[in-house]
Amino acid sequence: MRNRNRASKNSVAQEKDSSSSSYYEGERLARLLKSIHKEIESTKTLEGNSLPEKFWFKQQFAIGVNEVTRVLERMSPVSESGRSLQQSHVMCTNHKVPSVHLQAILIASDCNPKWLAKHLPSLASSRKVPLIFVKDKRGGSLRLGELVKLKTAIAIGVKARGNAINEIVEGILCGK
Repeated sequence: MRNRNRASKNSVAQEKDSSSSSYYEGERLARLLKSIHKEIESTKTLEGNSLPEKFWFKQQFAIGVNEVTRVLERMSPVSESGRSLQQSHVMCTNHKVPSVHLQAILIASDCNPKWLAKHLPSLASSRKVPLIFVKDKRGGSLRLGELVKLKTAIAIGVKARGNAINEIVEGILCGK
């Protein structure tokens, strides 16, 4: 029994060290959040304020662990070859077609209890969605909350909408 527990811990550690996730802390985190915040403000002004701020944020981001999980579960899993496991032409009548895909997920590494967001890395890797872990002395969940004008946020999924926010996130993921 003891060896099986070690094996499962090792697989979780390997999953966290995968190339599709990265840790941001300190000055690097401050630059990341500042650039995303700047693009949020510029995108809001370009699109105009026809919607209340709360609804605008919901269109751009999946905010919170439950909403991120819901969007990920509605996305179809991707096989190793990069193709979707579900055929896009053949859909069951009880499955909803995902109207939105996530470009990346920002996860606060100070989540307590840890099991709240424990499922997100495996779910994101099965959908080929990159993870960005936010670690801060003040609290990653507080920093993520500031980004979407809430007190705290454990997870934020950036929805692929083709706007300036997506361009800056793409630059971050490519290492620019």
